[in-house]
Amino acid sequence: MAVELASLADLDRLGVDEIVDVRSPAEYAEDHLPGAVNLPVLTDAERARVGTIYVQQDRFLARKLGAALVARNAAAHLEGPLADRDGGWRPLVYCWRGGQRSGSFASILEQIGWRVELLQGGYRSFRRLVVRALYDDPLPFRVVLVDGMTGTGKTGMLAHLAQAGAQVVDLEALAAHRGSVFGAMPGGQPPQKLFESRLAMQLARLDPARPVFVEAESAKVGARSLPPSLWAAMKRAAHLRLEAPVAERAAYLARAYADLTADRAALARVLEKLVPYHGRAQVEAWQALAAQGAFATLAGELIEAHYDPRYAKSAARRGAPVTVERLDRLDAEGFAQAARRIVETVGR
Repeated sequence: MAVELASLADLDRLGVDEIVDVRSPAEYAEDHLPGAVNLPVLTDAERARVGTIYVQQDRFLARKLGAALVARNAAAHLEGPLADRDGGWRPLVYCWRGGQRSGSFASILEQIGWRVELLQGGYRSFRRLVVRALYDDPLPFRVVLVDGMTGTGKTGMLAHLAQAGAQVVDLEALAAHRGSVFGAMPGGQPPQKLFESRLAMQLARLDPARPVFVEAESAKVGARSLPPSLWAAMKRAAHLRLEAPVAERAAYLARAYADLTADRAALARVLEKLVPYHGRAQVEAWQALAAQGAFATLAGELIEAHYDPRYAKSAARRGAPVTVERLDRLDAEGFAQAARRIVETVGR
């Protein structure tokens, strides 16, 4: 049976056991429905081969070859990833347009006895909803930006706000980047479309009647661009500014970036990027601190010489209302106490 998505929230109401993306691995890697598993009925090379024959030779031959390949790959999936599915398994299957690839695979699954749902319009129908939510329609939320100088624990505060019952969108987690020159994470960032899909689905699950806390970011998180609807809401949002002593911020950064400080070569490469801003002599001094393992001292110097001056310039250009929350401790208890105060002041 074909199902049509009228909104992104419909995905959570379908009642299926699993979402199966039968497109090629490259298509899946670029973007897919959140939570979908990839069981390709054509590999990247097979898809290219069938497409070439379809365009340059004969459509009938292309379909015949495609059917053989789909059957072969479907058999491998049935004997492999799907071998443990019982008779009550109910999947949602989709391909690019909801056509031959998903239809062929669904027919095989239905012959076995599984109740299969087909996504009408395929991935493209889902992508249209994502674009509408992030590019066309204004966000229906009151956004509150969690702002503050580097090292004030904005990301940590988001997690504690969520624990206190607030609605939170962690853009850095979705984009797999901590939003600074030191922000790269292991595994790299998701493609832009996949970032947008994850973001759109998270927004679709929120209550428009309640505020949404988002960390203050530039128009990009690493190499991923914030979609226009969200960026417009962030530019007009009120700011919740976190403040903390420099020494506490430096210690927090040393803990938060432990993965980077553990890789001395990677840290050295990142510090080299600061030469155009601070000169060779200063960067060499910072490299020496890194080599000594004096990471809190290094973080403190970077805060005062690099990050705080840049934050001061950007803050001067913002005219949004600001609420200040002072944290003397950037640890779990300090964040938890502040989160409770913020929820009481701003709301859940």
